[in-house]
Amino acid sequence: MPLSPSQTRELLAQIDHLPNKKLGQNFLIDGNIVRKSIELAEIGPGSRVVEVGPGLGTLTQAILGSGAELWAVERDRTLASHIRERIQPSHTRLHLTEGDCLDHPRAELPEDTSSFRIVANLPYAVSTPWMDAVLSGPLPERMVLMLQKEAADRYVAPCGNKTFGAISIFLQAAYKLHSQHLVSANCFYPAPKVDSTLIRLDLKDQPSVLPAPVKDCIRRIFTQRRKQLGALCRKDPYQPATEWFSSLVKKGYSPTVRPEEIPTGEWVNLSKH
Repeated sequence: MPLSPSQTRELLAQIDHLPNKKLGQNFLIDGNIVRKSIELAEIGPGSRVVEVGPGLGTLTQAILGSGAELWAVERDRTLASHIRERIQPSHTRLHLTEGDCLDHPRAELPEDTSSFRIVANLPYAVSTPWMDAVLSGPLPERMVLMLQKEAADRYVAPCGNKTFGAISIFLQAAYKLHSQHLVSANCFYPAPKVDSTLIRLDLKDQPSVLPAPVKDCIRRIFTQRRKQLGALCRKDPYQPATEWFSSLVKKGYSPTVRPEEIPTGEWVNLSKH
C-alpha cells in the first residue's frame, strides 16, 4: 500500500530528503491509483517491466508484488540509495540503474528483450523527450503512464486540436489509446498545482517508427504551426516534403492547410516519399 502523507513525510525525514521540485518529485499516496496502474498494465509472473523514477518505491513494490521482473531508473542519488538499501535486497527481480531516464529510457533493459511493458509516473519536464527516445525502439507492447494532464493531452491529441504536434504524431504512429483517467493533485505529496492523467497505450498491430530525418522535418514544421504547410514544406531542407505536400493536395487537402489539420496517417506517409 502507498504511504500516507504523514508516513511519506516521515520516510523523507528518515532518509534526509526534501522533494525536488525541479525533478518533479510528487509521491503517489493513493492506493486506488496504484492498483489501477497495475490492473491496466496487466502484468504478472514472467512479465518484464520498466519503471521511470521509482522515488520512494510505492509503485515499484506493487509491480514486484505482481511477480514481474523490473528494471528501474532513478536520477536522484538519495532516492536511488533508498531503493537499493531498503527494497532491492529482498527483491532479486529488481534491477536498478542510477542515472537520467533520458540517457537510460528503458532503464538498461537488455536490448534483446522481445516483450516488455512500461509503467511509470513521469515528471513533466522529461515526458516529451523521454517518449521521443522510447519511440526510437525497441518498442514496449504497452505503456501505463502517469503524466501531468497537459502532457497527456499532447500525447493523445487528435489532428485539428491545438495541442496536436510532433510528439502526438510520433506516438500515435505506433500506439493506440486504450483509456485515460483523470487523477487529482490530492493523490500526491506534495500536491502539484495541476491534475494528472493516467493513460494506457497499446502497441498497434502494425506500428510505424518514423526515421530520424522525417521526425526532424516534422519537428521543424510544428515550430511554425500557424503557417501554411505548403510554404513550410518548400522551405524545409528535407526535400521529399515538397513532393509529399503535392500528394496531399491531389488527395483533396487545401493548398492553405495548416500542419495541425493533417492526420497522423498522412505524416507517416512522409517517410515513403
